[in-house]
Amino acid sequence: INSLALSCDYVCRTGPFDHQCKKFASDDEAFEAAIAKYKAFKGAEPERMVSGSDDFTLFIWHPKDSKHPIKRLTGHVQAVNHIAFSPDGRFFASASFDKKVKIWNGKSGEFLSTLTGHVGAVYQVAWSSDSRYIVSASKDSTAKLWEVPSGKRAKETLPGHADEVYALDWSPNGSSVATGSKDRTIKVWKH
Repeated sequence: INSLALSCDYVCRTGPFDHQCKKFASDDEAFEAAIAKYKAFKGAEPERMVSGSDDFTLFIWHPKDSKHPIKRLTGHVQAVNHIAFSPDGRFFASASFDKKVKIWNGKSGEFLSTLTGHVGAVYQVAWSSDSRYIVSASKDSTAKLWEVPSGKRAKETLPGHADEVYALDWSPNGSSVATGSKDRTIKVWKH
């Protein structure tokens, strides 16, 4: 297993906070707001987890309900490096050594599209807070911005690194993307 992603990752990561920067009177109030946000996100649906591995496959799990996978997903032709759910849980993306990012339905696991454009392995992906965009990091020393689910070609290429881009993340408020490279630099890109 190379990567795991939980459908509620974004909600757990941001807790009670959002782009409105609301201040809470106490830690208890913030905790209650985070619990309410999690319950609203989850609804009646089970939490979903996706795993990706060296055998080119992904598995969907309902970790709270079963120790067995719900579905096996195929499509990559090399190892899966990273998986990330969109903040709204409607999609997840998988990055692979096959130079592709694949977009999948976050509930059913149905394959939706392949994002092509990198000329090296894709190491990581990150979603915008509104789930409309995804950014990918690659061995080809670039990061690429994609519109989801419609865009099959990159909307923007973020060049400037002198070596492989191993890491990236999108700020929770959606204003910037940070990329980290083997060239020992971190770049911050404004959205």
